Amino acid sequence: MLDLSSIDVKNNAEESLQSLLETIGAPEVLGRQKRILIKPNLINTSPPPVTVPVELVAALITLIRSWSDAEIVVAEGSGAPSVETSDAYEKLGYGAMAAELGVSLIDLNTAPLKTLRKAECEIFPEMHLPEILFDSFVISLAMLKAHSISDVTLAMKNMIGCAPPSHYQVGGHWKKSAFHRYMHESIFELNQYRAPDMCLIDARVGLADYHLGGATCNPPVGKFIAGFDPVAVDAMGAELLGFSWQDIGHIAMADGVLGNAAF
Repeated sequence: MLDLSSIDVKNNAEESLQSLLETIGAPEVLGRQKRILIKPNLINTSPPPVTVPVELVAALITLIRSWSDAEIVVAEGSGAPSVETSDAYEKLGYGAMAAELGVSLIDLNTAPLKTLRKAECEIFPEMHLPEILFDSFVISLAMLKAHSISDVTLAMKNMIGCAPPSHYQVGGHWKKSAFHRYMHESIFELNQYRAPDMCLIDARVGLADYHLGGATCNPPVGKFIAGFDPVAVDAMGAELLGFSWQDIGHIAMADGVLGNAAF
C-alpha cells in the first residue's frame, strides 16, 4: 500500500483511475470494508471543475464494486446559502446516477449526529458530526482548486461539507460559516475529529484563482492524485496549484500529526 501517487490522465479517465488506485493498493483495502462513503465536493450546483463530475463518481463506484462487496453510499452537505444538498444532487446528475447504480444519496446537512470532544482543540473543543462517518470508510473526493480564504480546497478542506448547518451556520450565510473566521485552524481541528481514510483529487483541469469559478489552470494540470495520507495528498495538490505546502496553514499544521506532507 502506498500513501500517495498520481497519474497523468490521457484519453481514458476510467483506465487512468483504475491504474492509479491499483498502484496505491486500494483494491485490497477497499475489499476489507463493509461500508464505503464517497464524499464529493458539491458545494453548490455549478458544473465541474467547481464540483465533482458525476461521471467520475460513477466510475469510482464501478471500480469499487469490482474489488469489494461493501455497501457504497454517496454523501455530501452542500454549503452555499441558497442551495440544498438535494438541489445539487439533482442538478448535477447524481440522482439519475444513484438510481442507475443502486446507491444511496445521503444529505450530511441533516443526517443523525454524534458529539465528540477534544480538549486540545482550541476552536472546536466540541464537534458535532454525522454518525455515519464513524462506521464507514470515508473517501474524500475533491477537485483541485485555489480558495479565497484557505488558499487551497483539497481533500482535508472537503471534509467541511460533513459539518451540519444546525451547529455551524452563523448569521444566515454560508452553511459552514463557523469555519471561516479561523479557516486553517478549523480545517486542522475538523480533521483531527474525522480525517478521510482515502483521498482522491480530480486535478485534470484545476481552478487557479477561486474555488467557485474564475480562471482554470493553463495548461490544464491533467492528473489524478490519490492516497491514504490526506496531508501528503493535499501537499501534492497545493504544489500543483503553484503553492508551497509549507505556506498553507492547515497543511503545515497537519504535517506530522495527521500524516506527512513530504512526497
